[in-house]
Amino acid sequence: MTKKTFPIITVKLDKIVGGGQTIATDDNGRKVFVWGGLPGELVEVQLTKKKSKLAQGVVVNVLEPSDKRIDPRDPNSFLSTSPWQIMDFENEQHFKSALIEEAFELHNIVLPEPIEVFSDNKQYEYRNKIEFSWWWDKETQQLDLAFFRRGSHGKIPVEGTGLAHPCINKAALALRDLLRTKPDLHGFMLKTVIVRCDQRGNVAMQLYVKDTSIAQLTESDLESLKESANITGFELIFSNPLSPASVITKRLQSWGADSLTDQILDIPFTYTVDGFFQINIPVYCQALQDMKRWVVKGKPTLDLYSGVGTIGLTIGGDDVTLVEINENAVNETRRNVQTLSNKITAKVILASSENALEYIKSNSTIIVDPPRAGLHKDVVLKLLDELPERIIYLSCNPVTQARDVALLSEKYGVRYHRGYNFFPRTPHIEHLVILDIR
Repeated sequence: MTKKTFPIITVKLDKIVGGGQTIATDDNGRKVFVWGGLPGELVEVQLTKKKSKLAQGVVVNVLEPSDKRIDPRDPNSFLSTSPWQIMDFENEQHFKSALIEEAFELHNIVLPEPIEVFSDNKQYEYRNKIEFSWWWDKETQQLDLAFFRRGSHGKIPVEGTGLAHPCINKAALALRDLLRTKPDLHGFMLKTVIVRCDQRGNVAMQLYVKDTSIAQLTESDLESLKESANITGFELIFSNPLSPASVITKRLQSWGADSLTDQILDIPFTYTVDGFFQINIPVYCQALQDMKRWVVKGKPTLDLYSGVGTIGLTIGGDDVTLVEINENAVNETRRNVQTLSNKITAKVILASSENALEYIKSNSTIIVDPPRAGLHKDVVLKLLDELPERIIYLSCNPVTQARDVALLSEKYGVRYHRGYNFFPRTPHIEHLVILDIR
């Protein structure tokens, strides 16, 4: 079956919308959501999806550039990882503030103060975790790291990414160079590699493969990786080829440390390569400091959607309950609680937040940091029923956060808010809202 090819169209771009794309209207009145363009530009767009009322595409040629356009640091791969590399940082900050404001205005909520988006001004080399795919050149029989091309299933060979801490790129390239020496290894046998580092530059990685017959790395191989790229832990993992995600089906080899450790507000946390942990720790620490000011002393704290416990265990006080649905994250949380057993009383609950409603009580301070979908409706209803004095709501999606705040506004008002640029050069935004009972 021949894959359908969509046309290239010329459009004038209008404004940036919530998903991070710039929107245009084509000659047929169809809305077109475009990656790689800025408001006001006249561009040629390769469509990647097309329906009767909307389409999606990527810019392939800029006919009339914006005066705000800059050259991306990663010209070949920025669309895959960080599509806002084409604007200067001041404008990125402006657009993120505007998108927060727009999200709340859609729900008729006027935030009480001008919207500030905090940044430590580190635009690149901030990520402590990167997942690479693999590229196999059939003509040269050569292996390369790769990212998926936005809007397609194709790939782009890369030498790393400007977003990653330099030790991550160094480690990924060291592994690539080592695998190139294996004569029986072909790119179609490999799936991905996840590379993670701590703030001291120690690196651990997981190589996901689609073939259980792949030979394990030798002790000499692993020592060379340790010497050349400070790799302190390595796992070879078979991952079900039918799943597009890097899921662990069977561990084929483990070497070195199985976790990394970092300090967050002077509290040590251990985490695994594939586990949930913050990507940009310095900016996250600022968010925690801001949230800490609003935790009510002397009251118990409930941390919903708690991940590995980095919020509740750092700012939740000495009586905190943490609720998390991911079993691996809960195991990490319990391990972290063990190291703090003489400092705080912490209860860790393995459950979804909507199935742990009995822990929402009127005498507790509630902290929520939900996924992009926002709060479950049953959590909102329980909050409105119990009416705790304060809700501290950190969100990775201001659109669903604004929806939830609108539902809670029957009883709660916004006391404080602040945005955070956890992911510079991308459209992703974090936003904190403090809700106090009216």
